[in-house]
Amino acid sequence: MGTSKNSAYAYQIVGGWDRLASLNTWGYPYVTGTSVIGIKYKDGILMTADMGGSYGSTLRYKSVERMKPVGKHSLLGASGEISDFQEILSYLDELILYDNMWDDGNSLGPKEVHNYLTRVMYNRRNKFNPLWNSLVLGGIKNGQKYLGTVNMIGVHFEDNHVATGFGNHLARPILRDEWHENLSFEEGVKLLEKCMRVLLYRDRSAVNKLQIAKITEEGVTLSKPYALKTFWQFSAFQNPTVGAEGSW
Repeated sequence: MGTSKNSAYAYQIVGGWDRLASLNTWGYPYVTGTSVIGIKYKDGILMTADMGGSYGSTLRYKSVERMKPVGKHSLLGASGEISDFQEILSYLDELILYDNMWDDGNSLGPKEVHNYLTRVMYNRRNKFNPLWNSLVLGGIKNGQKYLGTVNMIGVHFEDNHVATGFGNHLARPILRDEWHENLSFEEGVKLLEKCMRVLLYRDRSAVNKLQIAKITEEGVTLSKPYALKTFWQFSAFQNPTVGAEGSW
């Protein structure tokens, strides 16, 4: 069977029919997690994410852990495709193992891990086969706190507070108003819970089951899952279309 000029051109561009076939498999994520929020506080880094995993628009899974320790000094959180997050964790396991094999008394810090992740995400983007995640990487080493983020095409930055997904739009304004560098642990947890409560009210993919993780010089502590106290009796919630133009 012959090929058209356009088909031959596509074959040349992507490197073969096998490559063309693979393009159909990564075009859209299947099971995804929503926002991750990270902040610096007085003693280290705090991070939070809920435990929902959405199959398309259906909240299918409600016990998905999306924050994991990386080595001795770092903590990683991810929104987006869960299977791609698992692949990233396998890359990081290899990275940490290789680093430990040197047995030189040194270990990778959060800045090095974040730099590695930015290269991985940008590399996969350039292969037109991205990892469908936005990542938050926080940690502390030698008294230096670090918090950064990178998205699926390799865009990255570091800041005192970061968020992914819907949290970029709804949580970051709250953090800009209320965050300060001398936050205690209790104040930091309260601030993160306030952000997650807003996301629970406004993000259809959010679930009221979350974890908060902290990383200090002593290591990573991940809380047990718990639910936030909520209030749904606001009149705007009960009659959301009353007074709206064209409402029934």
